[in-house]
Amino acid sequence: MHRTRIKICGLTREADVEQAAACGADAVGFVLYPASPRHVTAERAGQLARRLPAFVTPVLLFVNASVEDVDAGLQAVPHAWLQFHGDETPQRCAELARGRPWLRAARVPLGAGAGGFDLLEFSDRFAAAAGLVVDAQAPGYGGGGHAFDWDALPWSHPRLGAAVRVVLSGGLTPANVTDGVRRVRPWGVDVSSGVEAAKGIKDPAKMAAFVAAVRQADAGY
Repeated sequence: MHRTRIKICGLTREADVEQAAACGADAVGFVLYPASPRHVTAERAGQLARRLPAFVTPVLLFVNASVEDVDAGLQAVPHAWLQFHGDETPQRCAELARGRPWLRAARVPLGAGAGGFDLLEFSDRFAAAAGLVVDAQAPGYGGGGHAFDWDALPWSHPRLGAAVRVVLSGGLTPANVTDGVRRVRPWGVDVSSGVEAAKGIKDPAKMAAFVAAVRQADAGY
């Protein structure tokens, strides 16, 4: 059976980290972008990451960060993956990651279709990424909890293939993620606001329901 990977992002509290892992999340994300309402410092990310059990991957999210900022994050969470959610070029991502696995966010315009965004070209440019987090475009950086038109992108195009690990994001909730997984068939899904009680405060029941909904979709593969 296909197993869709699950990342829960924007965690700020120990209890939420522990609950995300207990629910079955494969990865948890810590936002090291000061403008985000879910921002944590590198030191705080390190404290939270120490609550993770083995085989649950911490991911550090950056937006147009400096080398010094990324280094501080990696000193606090040495085994983390990196996620770049700003205007980073492929070269800049590689420079900041220095051989570590990294994810690159792709921002799809909201509204009618996905005009102006070429998923195939983007995947070619960022071929060195461990995964492409396909999110909705919103003011600033991040999806803002909005979903884009899933049917507007060529998910099954042969140029994507098995080598491109697509992570579906943007407006996912326990109510719609089963449909999203079945329609897109992504390598992974990434959720933040869809499992929250408030910004940066996760809801244990929503996290459990989200994971269960993904596994329901996997069972239908």
